[in-house]
Amino acid sequence: MRSQLSEHVVVALLKPYYTIPGCQSSQSSSRSFHSTRTPPTCRSGMTPRAHRHQQRFNWTARNQTIASAERSIGEPVNSQAYTSNVAAQRSRGWSISQSAEEDYAILGGGITGLSAAHFLTKEKPTATITIYEGSKRLGGWLQSQRIEVDGGTILFEQGPRTLRPNLEGSGITILELIHDLKLTDEVLVTPKDSEAAKNRMVYYPDHLVTMPGPGQGFFEILWKLITEPALKWVLPGMYNEWFNKPRPKHLEDESIGDFLERKLGSTDAADNTVSAILHGIYAGDVYQLSAKSLLSSAWRTDGSRGSIQRGTVDLFAKGVRIISARDQSLIEKILPGLDRSFMEHLARYASVYSFKDGISTLVTALEKSLRANPRVQFKTSHRVKTLKYDQKEGLVKISTKADHQESFTKVISTLSGPNLSSITATHENPDPLPSLNSIHSVTVMVVNLYFPDPDVLPVHGFGYLIPRAIPFDQNPECALGVVFDSDAVSQQDAVLGTKVTVMIGGHWWDDFSEYPSQDEGVAMARAILERHLKITAVPTATNVGLHENCIPQYTVGHDARMKKAHFELMKAFNGKVAVAGNSYNGVGLADCVASARDVVTNPDGNLESALTGLNGFLSERKYEILDLKEARKDMRRHVELSHKSRGGKKKDR
Repeated sequence: MRSQLSEHVVVALLKPYYTIPGCQSSQSSSRSFHSTRTPPTCRSGMTPRAHRHQQRFNWTARNQTIASAERSIGEPVNSQAYTSNVAAQRSRGWSISQSAEEDYAILGGGITGLSAAHFLTKEKPTATITIYEGSKRLGGWLQSQRIEVDGGTILFEQGPRTLRPNLEGSGITILELIHDLKLTDEVLVTPKDSEAAKNRMVYYPDHLVTMPGPGQGFFEILWKLITEPALKWVLPGMYNEWFNKPRPKHLEDESIGDFLERKLGSTDAADNTVSAILHGIYAGDVYQLSAKSLLSSAWRTDGSRGSIQRGTVDLFAKGVRIISARDQSLIEKILPGLDRSFMEHLARYASVYSFKDGISTLVTALEKSLRANPRVQFKTSHRVKTLKYDQKEGLVKISTKADHQESFTKVISTLSGPNLSSITATHENPDPLPSLNSIHSVTVMVVNLYFPDPDVLPVHGFGYLIPRAIPFDQNPECALGVVFDSDAVSQQDAVLGTKVTVMIGGHWWDDFSEYPSQDEGVAMARAILERHLKITAVPTATNVGLHENCIPQYTVGHDARMKKAHFELMKAFNGKVAVAGNSYNGVGLADCVASARDVVTNPDGNLESALTGLNGFLSERKYEILDLKEARKDMRRHVELSHKSRGGKKKDR
């Protein structure tokens, strides 16, 4: 469930700090509405101008800024290496040695599981890999479907539909995957100057409100901040936040809603705007989701400086930026190998991007690549019943049938936390992984509608999201948001027309024991469009999906629970079972691919130090100083060297 109201001033206060876990609907066990419905602004994304270099920047210039930057964030930056996770485990008496026979099992054939298998084939080419998938199909929440209509075909997306061209963090791992699978020619770009890029909207209280952003003048934005009820919190909130004091030291975590109220002085930001953004990313409740987990940088700065704005201004004035050591390591390792012209094209023109045949292009290409490898075996329609550790043999045993077991030296689970916990339960120990079992997920109904009239929409843009404070009479269906698919990604259909996707449910359905039928879903979606957009036309093609428990909720205390989960996994499996996917480190599509890469390669480059996939929760995140001026110089040098090494002229795109 890793998405966003794009480049909007209204969320400028939060934008630099969003960790956006993102596979809301895209991975092996996640579905990603974030990249689809929640425009990209809230996500923590690296801006195009910050396309960082691949080599450590000028260390002299870097060191000159360390002291002042440390004061800006209120804590040491990269002052010492982490304590070795491997050493920590050995000190507890846990063995982490690996058999000479490397035999891996991957539980789940969604995007996380397929990505994990892909990275394993690169890191461990002699290992054998078995992928277990309980259903007949691969891809998990990634579901691109071609539908026949009069005159041709159209493409419906049930999961994520777009990606952001970020270099920072998880975004670069998707670009690496695209490069590995040779998919650059399949990419479709939504330009930065398009209506979809410029118009990201919320609906409050009874009309659409375009968020301040690119293409709008200063006075237009100012007038909107003064007159729009959805944005009335911005100016007084910024004033209150500037003079805010650091949070109480005893406060270990709080909800995003409580965090915003404490920082901005009212509940308006959470109720009228930010809850809409979170509906688009997590389909979750702003008063349940964790500020520490989802706004980690803002949370850190708040604890040290009090004012997020002051900390940001200080760093900007010094010409530096704080970047996590993990993200910097990924950039240095991955960026040199990427196609120069493709990267330049994305950086210069793309607001978001997708593929000619939809996001499932990634699944198709991964499956084709993995099936061509004789050391990879697929077992679809094989639902894992039990997962046990044989201490004597040092192997993990998997059973899909009562009378059959297979043994593996290492297992990577991309199942949801509760699903993994259920297959590890025994009569003696019915809940061996209580922390993973406690992860709650929400259910979302996704309704695709196609109208043959290309002008059925009264406005154009990426779409709109619906905040929690909208009056009930404006949203009795419990809708989360609406995506204007025809605007968000063009050139995927063979015929003209208008495609719209309506998302319904999420945390509003937490107490539901039954859900609407497909016909009821279409009727609800049409009622929403008629009420909000005055669309009364009848769609000629529809597609409805009910995605139960599709988006995990990182509620207050998530980091602490995942730290406990690490030790629970170590106790149960001695470092032989690792986890990846949207239950843990991000609900977005890119986050799922990144977690798959991390659990295989580990940011430190040691496969076995990954252990459980949750090692990152054991200590505070490590950060480095990025000198932007030196970074740009190094980036230019890298581009020149990369171009020369390829020995060709720049490819026009």
